[in-house]
Amino acid sequence: MSTNHAVAFWDGVYAARPAARGPQPNARLTETVTGLPPGDALDLGCGDGGDALWLARLGWHVTAVDISAVAVERLAALARSHGLDDRVTTMRHDLHKSFPPGGFDLVCAHYLHTPFDLDRATVLRSAAHALRPGGRLLVVDHGSTAPWSWNQDPDIRYPTPQEVAAGIDLAPQPWTVERADAPRRIATGPDGRTAEVTDHVLLIRRTP
Repeated sequence: MSTNHAVAFWDGVYAARPAARGPQPNARLTETVTGLPPGDALDLGCGDGGDALWLARLGWHVTAVDISAVAVERLAALARSHGLDDRVTTMRHDLHKSFPPGGFDLVCAHYLHTPFDLDRATVLRSAAHALRPGGRLLVVDHGSTAPWSWNQDPDIRYPTPQEVAAGIDLAPQPWTVERADAPRRIATGPDGRTAEVTDHVLLIRRTP
């Protein structure tokens, strides 16, 4: 399907729910980044912006990208309202066609799933190459389907972190897999419902 279809779909997903006033960061991000010195971060598929705002409050300079103009515009307005617009730069990107320029100390991709064409392995490989020495790529995927997910296909199969790492196909030097596991947690959906879900977590570091 075309980029126009993808943009319309994701704009519709975000426009169908109220703009978040205080979006929360993803749990796997906070447990990974807490204690790290701030630097430059890239948030792929920023959505409501909880990760970008949390990182900015810690002193990171964040480039937040999404295919949805609705999501990007809402996040830009939210960053201004919180006095963080000097640390959050928003960009609309269709990662199927373009990748944000620059070098980063952290790249995070949370739940970068879509029903449209997206060569995730190529996107994540580009993300790994965008890391500065010592930088980290955090990929968090769904390992189970939450009740509020847009994708309720009962036959869906989520690749394991090890399979995602194999698909990215990075040389062992200068990239090292530091974490590849499938922890469970209690998640809260946009409508306030809670459910136990599985995350597939992959953390890759570019060695200094």
